[in-house]
Amino acid sequence: MKISSAEFVLSAYAADQFPRDDRPQVAFVGRSNVGKSSLMNKLLNRKGLARTSSTPGRTRAVNLFLIDERFYFADLPGYGFAKAGKDERQRWADLVEDYLAYALPEALVVLLVDSKVGATALDVQAYEYLMSFGAPVTVAATKVDRISRSKRAKAMADVRRTLGLPDDAPPVPVSAKTGDGIRELWRTISARLQEAGAGVYARRQK
Repeated sequence: MKISSAEFVLSAYAADQFPRDDRPQVAFVGRSNVGKSSLMNKLLNRKGLARTSSTPGRTRAVNLFLIDERFYFADLPGYGFAKAGKDERQRWADLVEDYLAYALPEALVVLLVDSKVGATALDVQAYEYLMSFGAPVTVAATKVDRISRSKRAKAMADVRRTLGLPDDAPPVPVSAKTGDGIRELWRTISARLQEAGAGVYARRQK
């Protein structure tokens, strides 16, 4: 997909700060330091739009970016940051729950899993949590450039089995470094945006 414009809109720390319009959203969620910001920058072909950091747990808000004035990318706080205290983890859970209640059912959730590490117990919990909301979830296996091509099929099969993904929704292997899988992920995103746009139109006609 060719992107004409992409701009940072706001960092939302509470539900009342979320945009109140009909634009659909694509939410990116995953463990701390899994590569959410890097992947978003690659998808948008922008350098530094979504801030990247080598320090886990830097994203503490829902960061929203308006794309082509038609839809949002939402960078959700990473989970599993070891140094986060109990109160901070609870704030994260409350913010994510508020966001999902606000953005669904139109939003597509892209769950990022480190392809070299594999799906962890926290990733499994996150996937089950998202599914409990009825969220449409696409799994993107990041940093696939760190795996030799001969081993990628097995790595994807392991992620799929661990998360219990359905046969028709395998993980999409992607690399923000090489661009592998970016077109494939965009196809999934574009299809969901079309569905979401149709849903908004139908509601307006009622």
